[in-house]
Amino acid sequence: MNNRLARLSWPLLAAFPLVAAAEVPHVAVDIPPVYSLVAKVMGERGDPELFIQPGASPHGYSLRPSEAQSLDDADLVVWVSDALTPWLSGAIDSLAGDARHLELMDVPGITTLEYREGSTFALNDGDEHGHGHHDHDHHEHDHGDHEHHHYADSHDESGHDHDHHGHDHSHTGMNPHAWLDPVNARRWLDAIAEQLSEIDPDNAAYYRDNAAQGKEELTSLQEHVQDRLASSADTRFIVFHDAYQYFEEAFNVHAAGAISIGDASSPSPARIEKLQTLVNDENIQCVFSEPQFNPQMVNNVFGDTSAYIGVMDPLGVGLTLDAGLYDALLEQLADEITRCTDG
Repeated sequence: MNNRLARLSWPLLAAFPLVAAAEVPHVAVDIPPVYSLVAKVMGERGDPELFIQPGASPHGYSLRPSEAQSLDDADLVVWVSDALTPWLSGAIDSLAGDARHLELMDVPGITTLEYREGSTFALNDGDEHGHGHHDHDHHEHDHGDHEHHHYADSHDESGHDHDHHGHDHSHTGMNPHAWLDPVNARRWLDAIAEQLSEIDPDNAAYYRDNAAQGKEELTSLQEHVQDRLASSADTRFIVFHDAYQYFEEAFNVHAAGAISIGDASSPSPARIEKLQTLVNDENIQCVFSEPQFNPQMVNNVFGDTSAYIGVMDPLGVGLTLDAGLYDALLEQLADEITRCTDG
């Protein structure tokens, strides 16, 4: 009887992916979109841990003790870049020195863009211009190397008092908001799967299969969003800060300018005046604030113009923190731009 039941069980077992019962890797991640991509690869094996609170600006942040513990416990730390979180590399080195480190902007073959200069992007008026993109293939190194050579100027060796709000986040050079290009996200899925496979080789095939499935889903997502935004190529809008350039390039929509130099700085009176002139003279249809910041400033500056005032968010604040957040984030950005296009 037992043998018969065993024979009957094999077809049922074959219908499900086999996951080896090894210890689940502890993975610490910085922002919700990265959480989502890692969760796609980890699948049913477990969930990553977010060490920056949703809704907080990653450019300057103080780790809570529980968040510092997440780094200390990590087998793998996945983060975007020192350019996004200039305070973080020191914390990683001191708290997660024995973990594997995957800095996503260093993954070979991704597209990178530089921050655009000035308050206006679309007007080539001499010193204000954008920068082109290039494939980031000159950082060939082992992401599993524990010698991660990006150091903060100073760091509290206790590992629990990380007050980094004093850091000045410069919005020049490489723009780190590269997760908003789904082509980059697909490359990152492979890189995440390889890191997890090194830590948990018994489940390497499972991680790689999940990455392959995730890449197919992101391809479908990209095609869907492209279809949604096909009529938005000429839509004129202003963003809060220059965080959306990768999305713009991926989907052929283009911001005309940015309110703030960075997400933690206030615009100068001269910058505001120039943007107000842009809105009035160049048929700007929409101005977008971000949910992390007080919308009153945007309303005060642009409330008397004809522009629709909306909200765009590069981090997915308010979205459910799971594997589907990345897809929902791109859909949410498309929602705002199509709303702008449709008036």
